[in-house]
Amino acid sequence: MVTILGGWQSDFSRNWAREGLDFAGAFAEVVGEGLAAVDLEPGDIQCGHVGNFVGELFAGQGLLGGFFGLAHPDFDGMPTARHEAACASGSVAILAASAEIEAGRYDTACVVGLEMMRNVSGAQAARNLGSAAWTGHEFQDATYLWPRAFSDLGEEYDRRYGLKYDHLMEIARINFANGKRNPNAQTRGWAFGPDSFTADDTANPVVEGMIRKNDCGQVTDGAAVVFLASDAWAADYAARRGKPSDSLARIQGWGHRSAPISYERKIRASQDQPYVFPQVRRTVEDARARAGVTAVDQIDAVETHDCFTTTEYMAIEHLGLTAPGEAWKAIEDGSIAMGGRLPVNPSGGLIGGGHPVGATGVRMALDAAKQVTGKAGDYQVEGARTVQTLNIGGSTTTTVSLLIGR
Repeated sequence: MVTILGGWQSDFSRNWAREGLDFAGAFAEVVGEGLAAVDLEPGDIQCGHVGNFVGELFAGQGLLGGFFGLAHPDFDGMPTARHEAACASGSVAILAASAEIEAGRYDTACVVGLEMMRNVSGAQAARNLGSAAWTGHEFQDATYLWPRAFSDLGEEYDRRYGLKYDHLMEIARINFANGKRNPNAQTRGWAFGPDSFTADDTANPVVEGMIRKNDCGQVTDGAAVVFLASDAWAADYAARRGKPSDSLARIQGWGHRSAPISYERKIRASQDQPYVFPQVRRTVEDARARAGVTAVDQIDAVETHDCFTTTEYMAIEHLGLTAPGEAWKAIEDGSIAMGGRLPVNPSGGLIGGGHPVGATGVRMALDAAKQVTGKAGDYQVEGARTVQTLNIGGSTTTTVSLLIGR
């Protein structure tokens, strides 16, 4: 196993361009604040990994591993790498760092996820993010590609099983409410009216198809960092600070699967299968099998991908809260709400918390670690011991899941 020593997250409500903060400055900030939060020195870190999707398009910047050497002179010479898997980039960076630790190459790793997205127009942001789809082949008639893709997912659910928009809006309502408890959530100060969670064209205007404004995850500037260590190094770290090593979070299991980049091909392939996205279900099961988790009731909370409400609707059943086609039951009976059978996105998720694409997988892991160590503050799930993450890139082209516990 690999231990999570801790980490840090930026305030996702910030606009870096308005602050005059560039990509390198944001990178240096998250690493510096993270080191301080976890009581580490730069010299303690043996390798660095970065999760980022489209730094070249939003910020004109690639080769992000080179920012470590700018952040502190002690990082000069340290091996680094950048990882791209669309919205799952941060989780893939964690997997790569974990593999290096498990292989015995290094005892410690710094994993940074970041994305700068609010420095361009909404239309340009949509075009940049659309590069994770099958460019030139799918959704070419859409103004906003990803809302269209996940509207199509909602329509597919409606065709197969039936779908009520009220259930999607309850997902949104819960995630926005959870975000109000999170001091780093982008939407924590947002106000909503009586019609905000309805199909009202003024209070909740259409973006594409069935996807309306409050169905959407946020365009966000943000960064998150976690520090990983081998169990032996972590035990020494804890002993030097006078605390037991079992007070730290650990990555107990992982799943990682990929599917064809074509949305239409994925949907066509699953027509006669119980799950709309079989590789998502297999990723969830792989993570649980590696962690020795045999039932969903052994999990205390979930941080899942909710780039749109339809994404979370899909995730609810692929996580096993309900049978395929019955996600609405877990919404109606309160299972996914705080205090429910399996709280989903206590942080607010991507809808309430924010979605800086390359940072999301790292932020999920950090929030899971906070939950299992009792450090999640006002959005703490009481008694949480095991939390599962589910991070999706593209139209489930890349899916990563982690089981994080004590």
